[in-house]
Amino acid sequence: MAALPYWRLSGFYLFYFALLGATAPFLALYFHHLGFSSARIGELVAIPMLMRCVAPNLWGWLGDYTGQRLLIVRLGALCTLLSFALIFVSQSYAWLALVMALHAFFWHAVLPQFEVITFAHLREQPERYSQVRLWGSIGFILTVVILGRLFEWLSLDIYPVALIVVMAGIVLCSLWVPNAQPSSQGRKLLSGGFLEQLCSPGVLAFYGCVALMQMSHGPYYTFLTLHLENLGYSRGVIGLLWALGVVAEVLMFLAMRRILLKFSVRRVLMFSFMLAALRWLLLGSFAEHVGVLLLAQLLHAATFGSFHASAMAFVQRSFGPGQQGQGQALYATLAGIGGAAGALYAGYSWNTLGPTITFSMASVAALAAAVIIAARLQEDRPHT
Repeated sequence: MAALPYWRLSGFYLFYFALLGATAPFLALYFHHLGFSSARIGELVAIPMLMRCVAPNLWGWLGDYTGQRLLIVRLGALCTLLSFALIFVSQSYAWLALVMALHAFFWHAVLPQFEVITFAHLREQPERYSQVRLWGSIGFILTVVILGRLFEWLSLDIYPVALIVVMAGIVLCSLWVPNAQPSSQGRKLLSGGFLEQLCSPGVLAFYGCVALMQMSHGPYYTFLTLHLENLGYSRGVIGLLWALGVVAEVLMFLAMRRILLKFSVRRVLMFSFMLAALRWLLLGSFAEHVGVLLLAQLLHAATFGSFHASAMAFVQRSFGPGQQGQGQALYATLAGIGGAAGALYAGYSWNTLGPTITFSMASVAALAAAVIIAARLQEDRPHT
């Protein structure tokens, strides 16, 4: 068996999620810097998430049909860079909406296909996924800390340039990654087509809960930075707080191999959803207290770390080798639908209902997902 190209895979994740670290905390702040209202900010942030509802399924089908997943990753990374560079042409609302839609169409082609390539390299060691994926979290941490300090020293006008640099890193890393194809050897071959596997017990319920989890993150990814600025925190401190959450995520990824060997995916998902419900209540009502804010950020270990790793394990075991691209794409699509809904409701409710109610709505969404998982997902045995 070929050796795992650990650093090549990890390097790609580092730059890919460095881009998320540049957008999640700072994109809304940049649009605010340009003078847009909270409603317009919510709409602009929602556009890439809406594209996530369309693009991954097209690219996922194409990847499964042609098998050219690495080519899709490389072209997607390059077109993301080229289309985002159009932001330098104009900064009107309509033009920014076009740039958000166009670059997201290609950006969301990349990760689902790369996840399939990663699991193909892992072969019979899928529990090692978190050890590779944690470098994405490290990339996120480095970006939020560096950019948080940079925006304290310099104007937010340099923000698009910072994103272009990170996107160039994604392109270069995609050229370094070796190809691999999913194999049916050494694992149970699932019979039936994609739709038949999708209708297996608990699978549709799982995907619905993916949407609810991402919807619950809407206020967090759209307005947390502005929320903390209004409470008196500096941009440098806010960058460190974002980084703290991802440090907790990295530690969780390091532990996930042992956790998934000991506990079922169903139990890990339920645990993640319940802690997400608690986290949003803390951020909405008690973020002015530093100790509570630190605890809330540490809970990112559950709301993203354990949730994402266990969700990837669920998708990987629920579909056959020829369906993995579509399974990953549907995960990205439902996450996009939920994320867009979260960004939109947060944008419209932030000024009218306030942060406390907005985050409370997020808490209800996460709690609903916990109930659905408890009721609909079958208890599975941990990996052995």
